Amino acid sequence: MKNYGRAGKAARRMLLWTFLALAALAAMGILAVFIGPVIFMVAAGLFLVWVPFAIFTVYFFRDPTPRVPAAPGLVVAPAHGKVDVIDTVHEPRFMDGECRRVSIFLSVVDVHVQNAPVSGKVTYLKYNEGKFLNALRTESALHNENVLLGIVASDPNGEKIGVRLMAGLIARRIIPWVGEDDEIERGDRISLIQFGSRVDLYLPMTATITVKLGDHVVGGETVMATF
Repeated sequence: MKNYGRAGKAARRMLLWTFLALAALAAMGILAVFIGPVIFMVAAGLFLVWVPFAIFTVYFFRDPTPRVPAAPGLVVAPAHGKVDVIDTVHEPRFMDGECRRVSIFLSVVDVHVQNAPVSGKVTYLKYNEGKFLNALRTESALHNENVLLGIVASDPNGEKIGVRLMAGLIARRIIPWVGEDDEIERGDRISLIQFGSRVDLYLPMTATITVKLGDHVVGGETVMATF
């Protein structure tokens, strides 16, 4: 008769696969008895590593509210960190010529939120590709990935103020929080650079710089220059 034995064959096939599935499950259970404690110990070890990482991450991304000075004609620090360069440079993209530069190095323990140095309007924002040299090296300003922000100040009225946000050896992500044509107030939060980095402040030659090399400045608070 046609198809004789096919039902039995199907039954045997089903029994075989279900038996193999049960055997695999039993083998996994036996294996778990031996490797389960190892997996638990590995997970516990990773958790112990994660806890200080979590604490550091919360600390690193802290965002204190600055006590912004209210007097007119002031330029405040755009970043938290150490002033390690004060010089005169040629900045052709926004400042359009010779200007004063004050460079701030941000270590991994500094706040990495940046603040507007003056009130005014963002009229220039340009991302520039580059390298990821150690931000401790001053030549990183020339070669590293960076974002240049240009602000036309309302106080002091009409003055051009530039802020260059630079990536470093560890910091490889710059996140601007403002865009072209945005109106900003002195001390406003304008960006975030993740981990160690550098921020350059470009000032007109008429500005009087009030900080010195080695000063540790506070973003949105420390007066960097006056007009």
